[in-house]
Amino acid sequence: MKWITRERPKIDRIACPWLIKRFIDAEAEIIYVPDSQVLPMAEEIGATPFDVPGTEFSHYEDKCTFDYFLEKYALDDPALNDMAIIIRGADTDNHSLASQSAGLWAISAGLAHNITNDQELLQQGMLIYDALYSWAKHLQKQKHTQSPTEKLLLQVFNAYLDEKTTRRPRTPKWAKELKGIIQDQIDTNLSLSLKEIAEELQVNPTYVSREFSKYFSNLSFGEYIRKLRIEKAIDLLSNPEHSLSEIAYLTGFSDQSHFNRIFKAHTGQNPSDYRKNLIKK
Repeated sequence: MKWITRERPKIDRIACPWLIKRFIDAEAEIIYVPDSQVLPMAEEIGATPFDVPGTEFSHYEDKCTFDYFLEKYALDDPALNDMAIIIRGADTDNHSLASQSAGLWAISAGLAHNITNDQELLQQGMLIYDALYSWAKHLQKQKHTQSPTEKLLLQVFNAYLDEKTTRRPRTPKWAKELKGIIQDQIDTNLSLSLKEIAEELQVNPTYVSREFSKYFSNLSFGEYIRKLRIEKAIDLLSNPEHSLSEIAYLTGFSDQSHFNRIFKAHTGQNPSDYRKNLIKK
């Protein structure tokens, strides 16, 4: 049998040939050509195209071509089914499907980067999938760390890291009050000065400026104010009775030009285009 697909394979176009040669047809010929030549060449030489949109052997639903081969040829080996999930996660960038998916993608991408000849790449890839199959069939329950003491130390260390990364600093009273004051002044369109607000809270302005980002989404005072103003502007844009110049004034920008520039920097669109898209929705 001849099988043909797109050149420069990484995941599915290596995994599927491995599956064909190991479980379907050991003498199969795998051909890689430029994308535009796959279908014409397939017809010319009588080859079956795979991992090409619009053909039988391709992605379907939320699954990839490797899954289709398993279904088409009724390959119900549990190890192959476990491999299919890993391959699907790597091929579709959904690494949450299996913990091994990210590793398979990293190795496959690196291999393709190092080897420019597709047939040589396939030969090296065959070794990778042979190894993955052996792991899936015989070694899934085997752990690399064998020492019980070492395992316990790793568990304690990982628990410490998890606690450290998830622990959040307690929000001090001044930060809670500052958040309320900022929101009130945004709502009433009053000018905002961190120095004046800090003095009103009887907290050193320099200290507040230095600690601000810890309690306000890792943003500086200016960035946080702009974020709130943009959020308010987005809300006002949904009301067609407000002109853009009115919205610029109501959100505290110096003029409409300044408003347009900051709004586009945050959303990627001009306010007028953003409003048009809101209307379409």
